[in-house]
Amino acid sequence: MEKTNNENMSLPENAQRELAPGEVYKPILSSDKKYKEVTVWSVTIGLLMTVLFSAAAAYLGLKVGQVFEAAIPIAIIAIGLSGVAKKNDALSQNVIIQSIGGCSGGVVAGAIFTLPALYILQGKGYAIEINYMQVFLASLLGGILGILFLIPFRKYFVKEQHGKFPFPEATATTQVLVSGQKKGKDSLLLVVSGLIGGVYDFLVSTFGLWTETLSTKVMTWGLAVADSAKLMFKVNVGAAVLGLGYIIGLKYAFIICCGSILVWFIIIPGMNLFWGNEIIDLMNSGITMKIGQMEPEMIFKEYARHIGIGGIAMAGVVSIIKSWGVIKSSVGLAANEFKGKKNAEKEERTQRDLSMKFVVVGIIVVLIITFFFFWFGVVHNVKHALVGILVVAIISFLFTTVAANAIAIVGSNPVSGMTLMTLILASLVMVAAGLSGAMGMTAALIIGGVVCTALAVAGAFITDLKVGYWIGTTPRNQEIWKFVGVAVAAATVAGVIMVLNKAYGFVGDDALVAPQANAMSAVIEPMMSGGSAPWLLYGIGAVIALILTVAKIPALPFALGMFIPIDLNIPLLIGGAISWYVSTRSKDEALNNARNNRGTLIASGFIAGGALMGVVSAILKFANVDLIVRTADGTAFAQTPWASLVALVMYIAIIAYMIWDSKRAKVEN
Repeated sequence: MEKTNNENMSLPENAQRELAPGEVYKPILSSDKKYKEVTVWSVTIGLLMTVLFSAAAAYLGLKVGQVFEAAIPIAIIAIGLSGVAKKNDALSQNVIIQSIGGCSGGVVAGAIFTLPALYILQGKGYAIEINYMQVFLASLLGGILGILFLIPFRKYFVKEQHGKFPFPEATATTQVLVSGQKKGKDSLLLVVSGLIGGVYDFLVSTFGLWTETLSTKVMTWGLAVADSAKLMFKVNVGAAVLGLGYIIGLKYAFIICCGSILVWFIIIPGMNLFWGNEIIDLMNSGITMKIGQMEPEMIFKEYARHIGIGGIAMAGVVSIIKSWGVIKSSVGLAANEFKGKKNAEKEERTQRDLSMKFVVVGIIVVLIITFFFFWFGVVHNVKHALVGILVVAIISFLFTTVAANAIAIVGSNPVSGMTLMTLILASLVMVAAGLSGAMGMTAALIIGGVVCTALAVAGAFITDLKVGYWIGTTPRNQEIWKFVGVAVAAATVAGVIMVLNKAYGFVGDDALVAPQANAMSAVIEPMMSGGSAPWLLYGIGAVIALILTVAKIPALPFALGMFIPIDLNIPLLIGGAISWYVSTRSKDEALNNARNNRGTLIASGFIAGGALMGVVSAILKFANVDLIVRTADGTAFAQTPWASLVALVMYIAIIAYMIWDSKRAKVEN
């Protein structure tokens, strides 16, 4: 087994750019050598991280309404523990720890976005029964499907599309892992920028020293324009989101913001202009307000974001069509393996996946088990179980590439939007098959839970695989132990949900917040009681995606911009603009590259610091520790106009710091 030289470790110069014809990417860990990856240490720590972060994420997500991504905090903890244990060959093992522990984020999102809705509907008087095995199996089977459906696309996303996708979260995680292994300037810069970004975001979220989101509504004229014309501008001033935008880059950030601009500056004001005096209830969900009486944010939530969901769905279909060659190649490889044929060339270690034979057989076996789970554990009817398994198989397969694409581009998985679409489709199909009421709600939500977990796990896993690709670990090892991590995470999350339901409940005055699950229950209830879906809005989004595709504009980032609130998209554009600015100021291309690389390290630090302190802030909120700064009359300072002025000054300051420090780079560094 080879040991790594910590002093000489750094990402190759061509790690994040497109390769020239004939150029090959060589990872940090040589593909010709073997390194310690799967060890008692890495598996034990990885599984401990899975239990810890699955419980914490589920607990905080349901109690506080804040779901955090665990990949970066786990990477930081892995580095700290390996340092304490004085391991000289920790990098390859830390990738495995992060990969196993990262199961927590996907499984938690899949479970808490959907399954607590069963308790919510039960609390409303519906005859719904739910037990530990239902929650566990929905999370487990969905997670395994997500892994299996993604494996055939690994090479396409992480190798063949090298340099074409920014992979912001994978970039930050990789920088943390690599910089944490060496005692050089890169490591120091990452620590300093992590402290700056973490403290900056912590002062906002915990103390409220300035407002988290700048809005034109804080001004009298802005409030009047928002009220009359439904026009407003918002920007999140967080350091982590700014860093995310830097890594995404100007191209994709601009496309994402174009989607936001269409929704917030054209569609929302347009709906008010033409239908302001109308009450439009497309889902029969009980809307009684006229559009003109709604805040712009409410119009976005009730109507405009559904256009984004339609766009995401159509972008997924287009992605499948464009990826048909990859799918065909994967199927052909599986067929050859079944016939006993093997690739004549021996695959190098860093490109070695689980065999396609294993993947295909695994998918078939998991779908069969899921069918029996639906039949005996959910609907108790073979016809409805068959319908359920068809919905799971088709939607999970179609949307897996969408989830991976979204993570590769913006580092954010639109899983809630795709799950909402799944619930609507599942409800329509189930009602058509003769299943409605309480049993129909249970079936649709369990189906949604399986699909949501599959997509969340697939999206998170593509990040892990990209980290492994850049560093040079063996994909097969990550894939094998991901199954174990998903099983442990599913068992943990199911237990936490059951315990929290008994301790707090999901309905009532002191109930858990569970915002995503409440939204899902609000959609499913009318659907199973004679309601409908906003097909017109989905259709508009689908048409927009098709027009963009014909115009050769990436449809998915544009649709994501329509779905994600504008205050989270504008900072991406600002970060992307900073990236463009610092990398184009000199006529010396080498200096531009050095500045861009230094900026990437700073942005990664902002993301890492923000993620870590976000967890701390959420824990303090859960523990009812109130450190919010207030004025003399008890008003939170963050709600005053002065807080917006402070926010503007601080945001300009952190942008200026990012530009200044990035431009300090020298070619020799």
